[in-house]
Amino acid sequence: MALSNKLLLSVLQGEKPVKTPLWLMRQAGRYLPEYRALRAEKGGFLDLATDPDAAAEVTLQPIRRFGFDGAILFSDILMIPYAIGQELRFEAGEGPRLSPPLVDAALASLEPARERLEPVYKTVEKVAASLPPETTFLGFAGSPWTVSTYMVAGRGSKDQGETRRKAYTDDAAFAEIIAAIAAMTVDYLSAQIEAGVEAVQLFDSWSGSLSPAQFERWVIAPTVQIVQGLKARHPDVPIIGFPKGAGGKLPAYARETGVDAIGIDETVDPVWAAAALPENLPVQGNLDPLALIAGGETLASAVERILSSFADRPHVFNLGHGILPDTPIQHVEQLIALVRR
Repeated sequence: MALSNKLLLSVLQGEKPVKTPLWLMRQAGRYLPEYRALRAEKGGFLDLATDPDAAAEVTLQPIRRFGFDGAILFSDILMIPYAIGQELRFEAGEGPRLSPPLVDAALASLEPARERLEPVYKTVEKVAASLPPETTFLGFAGSPWTVSTYMVAGRGSKDQGETRRKAYTDDAAFAEIIAAIAAMTVDYLSAQIEAGVEAVQLFDSWSGSLSPAQFERWVIAPTVQIVQGLKARHPDVPIIGFPKGAGGKLPAYARETGVDAIGIDETVDPVWAAAALPENLPVQGNLDPLALIAGGETLASAVERILSSFADRPHVFNLGHGILPDTPIQHVEQLIALVRR
């Protein structure tokens, strides 16, 4: 496989560059005044995310303002359950809601609606036609465990208790949910790639709530299925795995899933990660979003620790999770200057 001349894409392919590429999770979002203006104009989040013109504009906003090395598709991880047949709505101040919750409804009762994903593919096409030639275009999906927690409970929760309970008490039914998510995710990410994305990320935001055995069953195993399915169709497209909260289970995830790069959250010691993860595996992360809000010397010292820790392997600079809405724009500018100096 020939290495790309795009900085971010080449690092995801395993190159150690002179410069460290940079993008931020949720970089298209509420900290930007231009996003807030468009969101107010469009109304609800789902209306914004399923309008290809608007979603493409949101995806491009941080590229125009900051010149990040990667653009991340503006969408939501709950597009998969929406396409599987649950109804999706976003309530102000309450977050997403899916109905019927699968804690007391059967997966078989849902009527698949794959056409609900078509606006996403149109968004990808519009963004791909508008990005600067040096910018890598990233698609994404939620990983099966994290997506299942919303599908089962019908909403987000602090400990994913209802979903963990279902996984223990109704193994067969829960395995069916995971399998359905994984199968549709392969098709979904493949279609994003065919529409123009150049790499993809799997977000497993709630993987930290599982025991080691359950982590193997509900995080690693379905991720293997997705990676193998995508590699069969698009062998040269890098896949980033981001199992937030995995901690000491990160090396097993990196070894067993087959992902091309691994994202690490802010709770992971970068020195430990550099030593524990497979040699030369690209690593992405892992600045604390609150250090970005703090700015100044706090930010500078955190950035230096991360850069020095990963100096001997391919590294993509990013946050340990999504950028927060109250992040000052001047602190993002400081971060870019620190990483690119």
